[in-house]
Amino acid sequence: MIEWAHAFVETVNWLILGYFLCINAFYLGLLLLSGIELRDYLRRLSYGDYDLMLRDPHTPEVSVLMPAYNEAVNIAVSVRGVLNLNYPNFQVIVVNDGSQDETISALRAAFSLVETERVLSEALPTQKILAVYRSLTVPNLVVIDKENGGKADALNAGINASRTPYFCAVDADIILEEDALLRVMRPVLDDPQRVVAVGGIVRVANGCKVKNSRIDRPLLPSRVLPMFQIVDYLRAFLGGRIGFSAINGLLIISGAFGVFSKKWALAAGGYRTDTVGEDMELVLSMHCLLREMKVDYRVVFIADPVCWTEVPDTVRILSRQRRRWQRGLLEALSLHRKMLFNARYGVLGVISYPFFYFFEGWGPLVETLGYVSVLLSWWYGWINTPFALAFLTMSVILGMLISLCAVLLEEFTFRKYPRWTDLARMAFYALIENFTYRQMNTLFRCLGLWDYLRKMKGWGDMKRTGLGG
Repeated sequence: MIEWAHAFVETVNWLILGYFLCINAFYLGLLLLSGIELRDYLRRLSYGDYDLMLRDPHTPEVSVLMPAYNEAVNIAVSVRGVLNLNYPNFQVIVVNDGSQDETISALRAAFSLVETERVLSEALPTQKILAVYRSLTVPNLVVIDKENGGKADALNAGINASRTPYFCAVDADIILEEDALLRVMRPVLDDPQRVVAVGGIVRVANGCKVKNSRIDRPLLPSRVLPMFQIVDYLRAFLGGRIGFSAINGLLIISGAFGVFSKKWALAAGGYRTDTVGEDMELVLSMHCLLREMKVDYRVVFIADPVCWTEVPDTVRILSRQRRRWQRGLLEALSLHRKMLFNARYGVLGVISYPFFYFFEGWGPLVETLGYVSVLLSWWYGWINTPFALAFLTMSVILGMLISLCAVLLEEFTFRKYPRWTDLARMAFYALIENFTYRQMNTLFRCLGLWDYLRKMKGWGDMKRTGLGG
């Protein structure tokens, strides 16, 4: 019996080692692609001609959609920041999704709202609209008050209210840099026939100095959890999404900041309300539709237009967020499982979908099994030196290298944190996250996987401390 168990655990150990080798090799490949793409993007950026975009009559009008649920702490700051964007022609549509706090009162007080008789389109079904407001002081602001239906339902209500060819979906707790909308729309202006969606980078606002609804000075947070998340976000955006974008295999545009063609979003059915991964699901639906129609198109990610967001600073709230993200990922993937290894969908079916399904979707379970298996091997004395060294290299050292490379990509490109002490702190957290934060995050994702299997619904709350300014 002991010999059989020994053989089984040893087989599992080597399979887990192969898993770590594959996932880290893939991440390293994405980092290489990202580095090449960032180099080329920065060269193009020097010829940005954003002043011409501001004066160009062909620059498309955009509706900025802000779904809000219990966002009284941040809502006025966020809306003012969006209203002050440097863009020639845009409207802001805030959708209060049945908040239980003072969100609608905060909006009324900040922007002198009055009820209007504006009629909304019914292209997408939504929960009951209670009132539509306009501002006496800001002509391009519309506020919709509706019964609670979730974020996707609120976004659909915003799409119904929009009268522009493109919409930009943002979270109500974010702060956009002044030129963020101008920059994220640049790929659309460069290639309006093919570009149907564009995502911008999301950065951590915790610790930053906010003034007049803008990030006045990017600063690193003093607390440990937000520091880990800075490295996490850099790895995901600079080290991952840029690489997928380079091969037109991007499956996710963050719900915190993304631009979509209204025509194709409507054709894809808008946001689904039966998943908490509505942002990814819409991108997948658009991919499927456009591939099946044999339309030449692109879904793009660019790292220059910056959206700042407040991230969880407690383990409890971080757990809720990551569990929801994992559940939403698996829900969205399961709705489009026909793409798996389906050459009809090109790079999406052969590379992107399998990667997200096996490594991002079910990978946390495999990783946890690996940790347990190695611990059992150590406890019973079954582990050997070559395997121990290989496991350490594949699971920890390569992980540290990938995180450090993501931090260095930030340092060599945009340098939002210019002080050498900031670089040193980020590098330190990139090293130690593989011994602490990674395992904790894997546990949260496993719990999210369990939530998916038991068909859990709902979002859960994320308490805001406020961004100030």
